Amino acid sequence: MSGALPVTVHPPSPTGGRRVRVNGEILGLAYNVADVAEFLRRAGLEVDPADVAVSPLIDWRGGGPEYWGPEPDGTAP
Repeated sequence: MSGALPVTVHPPSPTGGRRVRVNGEILGLAYNVADVAEFLRRAGLEVDPADVAVSPLIDWRGGGPEYWGPEPDGTAP
């Protein structure tokens, strides 16, 4: 992900899912790490889902890649 733009995954929403923002632009609502990888791919950043979860280039706010929404679908931190 060399030359990557700032990537932010926002805290889970009250209804589940997390907003993904790249370089200030919201790309969509992700429900899992694969969704984040797909949004990044569409933005021109080829990233394997396993790398998304551990990448230091991604700012995970409100919990890490294991948190996706309200219980029971994905616990909030």
